[in-house]
Order: sequence, then structure tokens, then C-alpha cells
Amino acid sequence: MAYPDDQLGEGEQVLVHRHPHWKLLVGPVLALLVVLAGFGALVLFTESLAWRTPVLAVGGILGFVLLLWLVLTPLLRWRTTHFVVTNHRLMIREGVFTRSGVHIPLGRINSVRSSRGLLDRLLGSGTLIIESASDEPLEFDDIPEVNRVQSLLYGAVEGEPHDHYPEDR
Repeated sequence: MAYPDDQLGEGEQVLVHRHPHWKLLVGPVLALLVVLAGFGALVLFTESLAWRTPVLAVGGILGFVLLLWLVLTPLLRWRTTHFVVTNHRLMIREGVFTRSGVHIPLGRINSVRSSRGLLDRLLGSGTLIIESASDEPLEFDDIPEVNRVQSLLYGAVEGEPHDHYPEDR
């Protein structure tokens, strides 16, 4: 079973399952291109050097570490972050090795707001702000199609009939 299916109670169904907006992957893709271009340049510029092999080995190790740090880590963080709305609760789960999560029953949600800057409006994402019965407001950044998610979540809180939202697994 995939997340969140293994977390669902009896009669509970997923309305929305999203990962953060794809704009978070732009930096890692650019880092990948820069690291690969840098290693390609290193190969070209060391072609006539007598000590080319050690330079390429050090460059390869450095490039590998940079790829792990700047590309793989953000990609895993993005892939393992889940924003899920069911007909009973809101679930947020994050983490690669250490998992953390928040589960808020829909009955405890008082208000649902969103905030969108210019770039968010252009890309169709935003910040979802949830106020629950006893906690400080929780902000969830980079939610794709935040206005649709806000409307669906508000409808679920009010007990209105709902449509399933396209999933992004």
C-alpha cells in the first residue's frame, strides 16, 4: 500500500493527495546542469595535463557530493512530502529518514485561507493557512492549485458534497 492508503480509517477516502509545487525542483535541475557542465569543462581543460587522472578523480568525487547535496536531497525531500485531504482529516507528512506529520480532524478546522505572491499566481501555487480549534495557524507553502484545494477543503469542513481532486502521486 502506498501512502496515504495505509493511514486511512474505515470509510475514509482521499480527496486530495499532492506533493509540493514543481517549482521547488527548478533549483535542483539547474544544479544538476551546472555540475555536469562543470565536470565536462574539467574534462576538456585537463586533456593535455600529465596529472589529468587525479584531477578528474577529485572533480568526480566533488561532483558526486554536490549532486547528492544539491540534487538528490531536495528531490527526495519533495517526493516524500505529502499533503493529503480526506473526507475525515487533513494530513501532512514530511521526511526522508525521519518522518514527521500532522493530522488535523476536519471538525477541528476553524478557517482555511490562502496567500499567493506574484510568482505563485503565475505558477498556480500558494500558501495554505489552516486555523484549528486550539493551535496557532499552520502554514503550508507551495501547495499546487491552492485556490482549488482551499475550496475543496472548506467544502469538506462544512460537510458539503465533494469531488475528488486529481492526484499527484
